Amino acid sequence: MLTQRKIANAALSLIQDRGYRGLTMSALAQRLGVSASALYNHVGSKRDIMILVQDRVNREIDCSAFGTEDWDVALARWARSYRDVYARNIPLIPVMAVLPVANSPHTLRMYERVTAGLVEAGWPESRVVSAVTAVESLVFGSAYDATAPDDIFDPGDLDDVAPVFSSAVARRNLSLAVDDDAAEGSRAADAAFDLGLRCLLAGFRQELAVLRQA
Repeated sequence: MLTQRKIANAALSLIQDRGYRGLTMSALAQRLGVSASALYNHVGSKRDIMILVQDRVNREIDCSAFGTEDWDVALARWARSYRDVYARNIPLIPVMAVLPVANSPHTLRMYERVTAGLVEAGWPESRVVSAVTAVESLVFGSAYDATAPDDIFDPGDLDDVAPVFSSAVARRNLSLAVDDDAAEGSRAADAAFDLGLRCLLAGFRQELAVLRQA
């Protein structure tokens, strides 16, 4: 028997193996061991499949801190979980970043919980979606960065062209070398995400303080 969960899991596996372009109705039917006509009885299009995948992946994102922790602590915990989930699902980012949330019940429930937590903390409803979008921009970019090669900023033989930048890269690499438990690329991506998230939250706190005064 086909179920939405089985279809979503098979589609996710197919995307991870072949990329988004490798997800076709025929390829998915073959992976599920059914005919294409049987698959069409459950989903009408590739977009329907991606909605199932969206909900399947977003179930892994932890937003449980909203309602139990301060809004900024909850937002940070949500952002870290969000980033970790999509760092494991890089091929999905170009699609999920622009896929409408209509008809995605779990995804909508996630956004509802985040939104309710921010509104309860005093964020105006008119600013909440923009705040969430700003966090997601950092999350998706950082998830990509987690897969970048270790030497992405190595200037090679052209360090004289950008001496200040080359020195900054060397200093960063030296500061990251103290952590022997993670690969260099992972350490660099984590450090960049931590810095970005701290700065984003600091700006959010300042913005909320101004909004409260107004």
